[in-house]
Amino acid sequence: MEAGRQRQGRLWSNLKEVCDLLHIPAAVSVATEELLFQHVQFKTGQRIHTIGQPFDTLYIVNSGFLKTVLIDEFGNEQVLSFPMKGDMLGVDGIHTRHYSSEAVALSDCDLILLPFKKLTALGRVHLELENMMYGVMSRELVREQAMIGMLGALSAEARVARFLVSLADRFAQMGYSSKLFNLRMTRHEIGSYLGLTLETVSRTLSAFNEIGLISVDQRTIGIKDPEALKTLRRLPPSRTRAKQLAAAKSKAGEAGEAVTPGQLLATL
Repeated sequence: MEAGRQRQGRLWSNLKEVCDLLHIPAAVSVATEELLFQHVQFKTGQRIHTIGQPFDTLYIVNSGFLKTVLIDEFGNEQVLSFPMKGDMLGVDGIHTRHYSSEAVALSDCDLILLPFKKLTALGRVHLELENMMYGVMSRELVREQAMIGMLGALSAEARVARFLVSLADRFAQMGYSSKLFNLRMTRHEIGSYLGLTLETVSRTLSAFNEIGLISVDQRTIGIKDPEALKTLRRLPPSRTRAKQLAAAKSKAGEAGEAVTPGQLLATL
């Protein structure tokens, strides 16, 4: 969203631009050109808010990538989400008026500030705006619930596969390539998010690369077969997999055919 304007040396966006970013219709009863929201930039590694910090603001990601985490008494992190363009942060602070998670920039970020008092005052006058904002918050909750359900029902390989498919879909929604993208998060952070160890995530990505589902070059991921990733349930042990892959490729070679990742998976 490049449509912001400068005022007092800072970048601001009107309500219509904010609604467009959130993928909701602009409230027709609000004078959107007169109502402006300030942008704030954060550098990689900077904290947007910390656990226990008094709540007064919601944040919308205009550009960049972040993570939200819980931190236990021993300093261990549990990654809750990876917000990106169009996502809203800070909703967990509404109940107690203190943020219950920490948000950290994984890249240079541009966030739009929504002061909560300003938002609630607008909502009392413009009910359609209030309802749409509730819808945005509900959308974030549904996404988190879907992740919790996935963690309880899927194998480690399927979790990683669905995570990659979800990322690809999000990149496509933002207008970027869904076939080739950089992971802004580390393998350790992905593991924390998916309930897996760093080793399991690295091993699974290597297995997907070996089969031909994806290509891996450090943090650059190429999606080769999204449909196979969506339907993948489990991979056999590496030794068994190596023998079956060799046999499948040999059989395809004898027949003069090229074997696809999906066909390889069907033999495993």
